[in-house]
Amino acid sequence: MNINKKILVPIFLLAVSFGIGFDYGRNSIPSSSMSENILGLVKGDRTVSDEKADFGIFWDTWEALEKNYALSPLDEKAMVYGAISGMVDSLGDPYTVFMSPDENESLNEDMSGFFGGIGAEVGFRDGFVTVIAPLKGSPAEEAGLLSGDKIIEVGEENVEDYSVDEVVNLIRGEEGTKVTLVILRGEKVLNFEIVRTEIADQTVKWEMKEDNIVYLEIRQFKRETASELDGQIGDILSQDPKGIVLDLRNNPGGYLDVVVEVASRFVNDGEVVVFEESEGGKKAYKAEGGKRFDGIPIVVLVNEGSASASEILAGALKDYKLATLVGKTTFGKGLVQGILDMKDGSALKVTVAKWLTPGGENINENGIVPDIEIDYTYEDYENGIDPQLDKAIEMLKQ
Repeated sequence: MNINKKILVPIFLLAVSFGIGFDYGRNSIPSSSMSENILGLVKGDRTVSDEKADFGIFWDTWEALEKNYALSPLDEKAMVYGAISGMVDSLGDPYTVFMSPDENESLNEDMSGFFGGIGAEVGFRDGFVTVIAPLKGSPAEEAGLLSGDKIIEVGEENVEDYSVDEVVNLIRGEEGTKVTLVILRGEKVLNFEIVRTEIADQTVKWEMKEDNIVYLEIRQFKRETASELDGQIGDILSQDPKGIVLDLRNNPGGYLDVVVEVASRFVNDGEVVVFEESEGGKKAYKAEGGKRFDGIPIVVLVNEGSASASEILAGALKDYKLATLVGKTTFGKGLVQGILDMKDGSALKVTVAKWLTPGGENINENGIVPDIEIDYTYEDYENGIDPQLDKAIEMLKQ
């Protein structure tokens, strides 16, 4: 098996940007691939048997469709993809999914930093495809989508029983075209009409605030994020900042190796994250050295849209007592996915491990509780105030 070390923590950037995630590894299945084997089996090789699974039912159903289905010619490839998707869906894990070649290509495009869509990260939460975070300056943010909004309709199609990938595919479309979403926000049902656009997402930005306090925002952990940060550290340090506000709010995740590299700018040595694998083994990812913010007080802003890789960074800084966390409890994405590429361009994204903070905490579904909890409401947003940021600056002034 050839392994491409492309490490991601899951998300689906709904070309929108959709996701929450980690790419733990992207492996290529060799020519004797699962998809090839299945295609061979449906063409006559019936030797597979298992005491726990009667494959004869599958073949009998296939033959029954071939002999009896009357509405249209059978699309064998679509049937195989559908069978694989059903098998994967039966696991009941919203983060383990089979992706068609088009879906896999879309994921790769999303993580490149340039994509067309509405600019909203989504994931599966409480039985709904849910907005994790609208990207700053995106059509989704400008339209008023919020973290926690549940998507119940796209266009005129009810999507309450759809997977994240299926909803993503419905929302994607030509730049300049409109998509309508029906959202459940608490007990309110809201309608949004959003114009799709191409989004080039810069992942690291900073500015100087009052009293020589730096505001540093990391929006996502994409391939270029660490180099973006490194390119700005010199300018930040040249200001001799009194403190740093590190904003990880609405950061839905990204590549594992990138968040470890970014964490190494804050943590000099020690574990950044520990993977707990299915066989019971553990694998630690350690800081790589190169700490640059030594001795500078740090406050980290988090909220319900802080997920996966951003939780790894926040958890490490909290456990090593290198920062105080302010905001709301994070999303709680403590699982790791690996991506297996098939020879036809399709892929299997599969949960391969749980991850733990350096202190051994499993945050999956529970999230990371901030040291100081403060709300940031939609009314605050409309009024142009940010109580969480204000609190962080107040703390660093002292």
